[in-house]
Amino acid sequence: MKLKITAAVLSSVLVASACQPTPQNQAATGAVLGGAAGFALSELVDANDNWTAVAVLGGAAAGSVVAQNQSSQECAYADGRGGYYVAAC
Repeated sequence: MKLKITAAVLSSVLVASACQPTPQNQAATGAVLGGAAGFALSELVDANDNWTAVAVLGGAAAGSVVAQNQSSQECAYADGRGGYYVAAC
């Protein structure tokens, strides 16, 4: 059953990733893809419900940040003093 759920989630993610007509959708699509990846990973390791929720939320946050960085071609880097600076990726 878990294999069918994982396969359904991954195939829907692939379909959703093909529908990126505007740059505004990239952060939302990244969040969906990251959340799906977090869900798939938690299902593969047979995590309990609490860790599944954490994995989905963490994946969604990471996915949206990666998508925003790809659209702007800028990344945040640590400056070694507790802050950060923005430069080209």
